[in-house]
Amino acid sequence: MSMIALLGALESGLIYALMALGVLISFRILDFPDLTADGSFPLGGAVAALAIVSGFDPWLACVFGMMAGMMAGMATALLNVKLGILHLLSGIIVMTALSSINLRIMGAPNLSLLGESTVFTAFIEGNNGAWVRVVVACVMVIGVKVCLDWFFATQMGLAMRATGSNLKMAQAQGINTSAMIVLGMAISNGLIALAGAIFVQTQGGADVSIGIGTIVIGLAAVIIGETILTTKRIFWMTLSVVVGAVLYKLFIQIALSSQSLRNIGFGPQDLNLVTALLVVAVLMLPKYRTKILSALKADKNSLQMTIKK
Repeated sequence: MSMIALLGALESGLIYALMALGVLISFRILDFPDLTADGSFPLGGAVAALAIVSGFDPWLACVFGMMAGMMAGMATALLNVKLGILHLLSGIIVMTALSSINLRIMGAPNLSLLGESTVFTAFIEGNNGAWVRVVVACVMVIGVKVCLDWFFATQMGLAMRATGSNLKMAQAQGINTSAMIVLGMAISNGLIALAGAIFVQTQGGADVSIGIGTIVIGLAAVIIGETILTTKRIFWMTLSVVVGAVLYKLFIQIALSSQSLRNIGFGPQDLNLVTALLVVAVLMLPKYRTKILSALKADKNSLQMTIKK
């Protein structure tokens, strides 16, 4: 794998790490199976791209994109807590609506940012663009991670975690669980939309199709992270998700760059197929990890018994 390909994988992995942190909040913290991500990711990109083309500062455009994602997350949560619609169905409804909203925002299936300033422009000098994008994305991910670690240590953050852990117990303790779900979903989809806003600036334009498979990548990152670091401490949970997202993108890049795969006919056009196969492998990891650990523990106990005899 070339250095350019490696930097591209790191850049993409760090951007998707922001999205995976949002998925972590909905799926793990709130225990809210949310499919809005496939719509809020391109929503953030569409709003940011339109703002940049309209002359707004790229950083402010990212804020606009994040705010749009937060509204999408709130809509999904309100459909669930106020109208009693099932979690999954609420997400599907909002995701479907966003496919039309994104088209209306851009006025076309795609919107070019070629020649426009981005959040990376001010730091690029000469041919250091690839490095700059990786560094800026890394700083943003670290900043978001630190903010989340701080938030979930506050009283409101602990109340949100309690809501996801045991809804009825949280209600018995006087926690406004509906408000916690709405806030959590807003933060979740805000981060996903922020990732979309950054992503379109690295790609040179926004497209309505960039959200396809977003939730799959997010879940894969969460599962990979949990397999590497099995912990309930929020610091390690957020760190594991970031590591999982970067590793996931690296695995994809390595797979597509593998000469063995090329020899059997795989190529760049098979990205979605390779992604699906990798996700299947990732979903199997926790199961086989438990079996391996159990086998090692049994061998250790057997060895100890033999030594005692």
